[in-house]
Amino acid sequence: MKALVLTEFNKKLEIQDVPEPTLTDDGVIIRVKANGICRSDHHFIKGDLGWIGMNLELPHVLGHEFSGVVEQVGKNVTKFKKGDRVVVPHAHGEGTCEYCMTGHSNICDHGSIVGVTYWGGYGEYVQVPNADRNVVILPDSISFEAGGALGCRFMTAFHGLIDQARLQPGEWVAVHGSGGLGLCVTHVASAMGARVISVDINDESLELAKEFGAEVTINGSKEDAVQKIMEITDGGTHVSVDALGAAVTCQNSVNSLRKRGRHLQLGMTSADERGKVELPVDLIVVKEIEFIGSSNMPVPRFPAMLSMIESGVLQPEKMITRKVSLEEAADILEDMGEFNAPGLSVVNKW
Repeated sequence: MKALVLTEFNKKLEIQDVPEPTLTDDGVIIRVKANGICRSDHHFIKGDLGWIGMNLELPHVLGHEFSGVVEQVGKNVTKFKKGDRVVVPHAHGEGTCEYCMTGHSNICDHGSIVGVTYWGGYGEYVQVPNADRNVVILPDSISFEAGGALGCRFMTAFHGLIDQARLQPGEWVAVHGSGGLGLCVTHVASAMGARVISVDINDESLELAKEFGAEVTINGSKEDAVQKIMEITDGGTHVSVDALGAAVTCQNSVNSLRKRGRHLQLGMTSADERGKVELPVDLIVVKEIEFIGSSNMPVPRFPAMLSMIESGVLQPEKMITRKVSLEEAADILEDMGEFNAPGLSVVNKW
């Protein structure tokens, strides 16, 4: 099959012909129709995230947010058949640990991650293990391209804001970083009735944030984002989100909260931080600030998100700025290092 392959860290991905995946008894083989191009892939290309155990064996096929059509079904699979339209949440649970048993399969003790633990959606076909637990039917009314944005960034924004940060209508939310994830956060927060402030250093990204619900935008390279947020909100936001994972965005997020505010950490750090960021601990104490981590989304939460998409409350399709070929994806991933790829890009041409 045709695939975009990581052959060496810090090197541009290559188009290669690689073996098709082998079907397992509990798995399904999916023909990929659309795969979102996510900044996490850029991290993996750089060899980042090894400090939390995400180590890739090369060569490797990345791609962790995709939709497609079921081509083959393992003999033990009961929920899917050939021809089903599906989307694959990238964090998998195996079903027996305490977290899976209590509804938190996204942080399974023995889980796997598509595109990391095994080859992912930058190949024409993907074999997804334990399919009955880790694959979701994609409604006919939702395009494959929109589905290609749901398996990582969109679901991460949804779970983080609604389940973890407990966002309420009317609250102020600051989104630090308006890349693909940040735009998803802005869109979901606005749809939930929050008042959104989007922060970035790219004016084009900030214009997109306005389109998806930002009431206020701040270019952090031209203004003091924390001071501006404090002025606009009369003391700070109720919720603030680091949607990038840099030290400055994390610190600015915490510092722009009001008393009893909630910081939501969604972005993952790069080699500059290696997971370590200095924080104003005394300020967190005296202001009773919550620091909340959020990772992916449990599969059982997908019906609620899909229902909001089908009703038009959430519109991931409109957030896609580019639909590209597999060859073009390699260039977009390189550009992510310079933050030159605003919006959401999706591969839908093979």
